[in-house]
Amino acid sequence: MYAQLSLRLSILTAVFTTVLCLGVATPSWTQNPAAPHDQEPTAPDDTETEVVPTDRLHRTVAENTAEAWKTLTTALEDPKHPDVRIQALAALGTLSNNARAENLIAATMKDPDFDVRTASILAAGQTKNRNLTTPIRNMLDDNVPQVAFIAATTLWKMNDHSGEDILVAVVDGERKAKAGLKDSTRHTISKDLHSPSTLARIGALQGASMLLGPFGFGITAFEYMHKNGVDTSRVTAIEQISEEKTIPIRSKLIDALSDKDPAVRAAAAKALGTSYHDKEISNALLPVFDDNKTPVRLTAAAAYINATSPSPHARRRS
Repeated sequence: MYAQLSLRLSILTAVFTTVLCLGVATPSWTQNPAAPHDQEPTAPDDTETEVVPTDRLHRTVAENTAEAWKTLTTALEDPKHPDVRIQALAALGTLSNNARAENLIAATMKDPDFDVRTASILAAGQTKNRNLTTPIRNMLDDNVPQVAFIAATTLWKMNDHSGEDILVAVVDGERKAKAGLKDSTRHTISKDLHSPSTLARIGALQGASMLLGPFGFGITAFEYMHKNGVDTSRVTAIEQISEEKTIPIRSKLIDALSDKDPAVRAAAAKALGTSYHDKEISNALLPVFDDNKTPVRLTAAAAYINATSPSPHARRRS
């Protein structure tokens, strides 16, 4: 059963990715009244340039870490701009098993905006933190089918089959509701999860989440990246070469922190924070706290927290 479902899900994911690559525009669809997504304005780009540089090299690690957390939590609590909350979640998703990040991601699963709730699930999956599987399971009962579906696919990737009934329903074309699901979900999920426009939207969200990284996910993030001159091939290259922890690659990543492409700067910060845990790297990340792009600042903040934390290997040896 699981082997057959995995094969069907692979086909479904391929279809979603194809839809994404064809450049599907965000479809119009009925949104949940409790999730006022369209009522909140997007953060204007001109506000992102008003960052006053700070000399952090003469401060303690604790002081800089406190600033990094403040940057992340302030963005996560932004009441007017869901895109900023989504970007904060993308950054928090790089913090793996960090307990504070775990609590923040779990709490954001109650956000009134359903795209933010979706982002919280994707961020939880990115951490690979098993402690977050229970909060994700609760999202299987969300009254927006998009959220329930992303919860099911995220759990499956974490080897948790709690949302199998939702996945089977999409594969089979028929909803087989279980007693634990909310009435609203039972009522709408069969129709909504087989609507071409809804599937296109979910495909964009699911397929783009890893590629877009700190810029969020979906069509909105694609538009942001296009407007800011992002070269996704360079981002992909950084993700690949960062796996080689050599001195030349390390130097290339540090140099990339000042690249003109904001996505390259963010990708480099993420790679350095994930791969290295030493003073040279943490100091190199400090100037990026003042970057003129919010997603880059958020990624640098999370990267600094990672870089100044004990490496996973050191924790295992102790």
